[in-house]
Amino acid sequence: MLIDQGDADNFLAEQLKTDLLIDAAQVAEFPMQIRMQSQYDHSYFFIATFIAEHIAFHAGALS
Repeated sequence: MLIDQGDADNFLAEQLKTDLLIDAAQVAEFPMQIRMQSQYDHSYFFIATFIAEHIAFHAGALS
């Protein structure tokens, strides 16, 4: 699994709680790549910046 998260996201601490996801993945030994992206928030521009990498990641997993 590939996750990108902006470190300037207003929802990070109270709603998204990415740190809990990281902990759970480690406990379960689930292969997860979580990338914290500096100065990105929860906007369209964040998604547009990283969508090509996510499509390539998933295409590779399906191959």
